[in-house]
Amino acid sequence: MNTPCPLDNIRIVLSHTSHPGNIGAAARAMKTMGLHALYLINPRSFPAPEAEARAANAVDILQQAKVCSELNEALKNTILTAAITARPRDLSHDTFDARQGAMELVQLAQQQQPVALLFGPENSGLTTAEINKCQIIIHIPANPHYSSLNLASAVQIMTYELRMALTGNIPLSPAKGELADFNELELLYAHLEQLMVTSGFLDPQKPKLLMQRIRRLFARARLEKEEAQILRGILTALGKRW
Repeated sequence: MNTPCPLDNIRIVLSHTSHPGNIGAAARAMKTMGLHALYLINPRSFPAPEAEARAANAVDILQQAKVCSELNEALKNTILTAAITARPRDLSHDTFDARQGAMELVQLAQQQQPVALLFGPENSGLTTAEINKCQIIIHIPANPHYSSLNLASAVQIMTYELRMALTGNIPLSPAKGELADFNELELLYAHLEQLMVTSGFLDPQKPKLLMQRIRRLFARARLEKEEAQILRGILTALGKRW
């Protein structure tokens, strides 16, 4: 019986890609390094002949790609998502370079749980709202005087680092409880936000950065399923008091 490959548990997610050629080149980069799970969020043009031409012998990756209408759909059931971004953020998650970030992802993927790398549009990159759905940030080191990196090139670099992390025999982290997945965390955030509004702690007209800070806090904590359930139970009990 074949042993499952951790790379099978890693999704490459491209958000609002403008040029179909970049999708094809990203698929080729993935197949070269042994990844196959491609998710596309509202691509401008897909399927497209240019994508197939740039994919070369990786057309099967394109044929299996999942096209999603929103980010939540693409990240469903994942336990960690890394935002690939070069722009500094005021409220940043834990930030890793490409090599460190790949090691973090492979460690979790070795436990047969899905993780994802999220890439933004070619011209604008990821939005703050998209990054808030992630747990870590990965920055690809580049020339500070010219750090612009083509989307497909960024995918190639990250898939290469994932392959290198896999062959580097990374030891598994000490066994822990199963991590809460994306869906469970989103329910927790929605529940908490609703209760904060009900209690008067959060003014929905002037939310400021409160939820962004809370997401960053829980992203660092890496909540387990049972811990998320406990927090939901506490919120339900407090809600009944109000």
